[in-house]
Amino acid sequence: MKQISVSGQKRETVGKKASKQLRKEGLVPCNLYGIGKQSLSFAIAAADLRKVVYTPEVYVVELNISGEQHLAVIQELQFHPVSDALLHVDFLEVTAEKPITIGIPVKLNGLAQGVRDGGKINLAVRKLNVKAVYTQIPEVLNIDVTNLQLGKSIKVAHLQFEGLEIVTSPEVVVCSVKATRASRSAAAAADTEAAAAE
Repeated sequence: MKQISVSGQKRETVGKKASKQLRKEGLVPCNLYGIGKQSLSFAIAAADLRKVVYTPEVYVVELNISGEQHLAVIQELQFHPVSDALLHVDFLEVTAEKPITIGIPVKLNGLAQGVRDGGKINLAVRKLNVKAVYTQIPEVLNIDVTNLQLGKSIKVAHLQFEGLEIVTSPEVVVCSVKATRASRSAAAAADTEAAAAE
């Protein structure tokens, strides 16, 4: 996983009123939850969080909170229901020993056989939840679709990644190749030719 550094300041006061004031100042209230530790309340400039939040990539975040260093991943984001402004971020501290569960983006590699036959590939889920120590977690989950036939799909149960446990349900369809009008016409034409040849 890629690493990115962000600095923040400890919060002396917490609660709705204090959080509202922080947001007025262009800051986002955050919490850091540790493994067996009390949570730490702090604030980060909204502009500094953009590079971590508004991206499909998943980062390990090096947090510098009032001079204290922490390694963490984003656990939860809260957005305003109307303006979509970032309201709150929960971070989870990570260590090299303790496994974490996190959503990692899926990347489809290769040209599916079904697409070559006129079908259209459909990515049903953009991320899969995996469990591992953070040092084992890749930036993306590469899935080879070269042999995927028309009308077929790849489920979570078909996937395996070294050093990772996939915690998304095995029945979830990751991607599939759907028939298009063109592929159905081609198949019908092939059947007609075959019937004429008999």
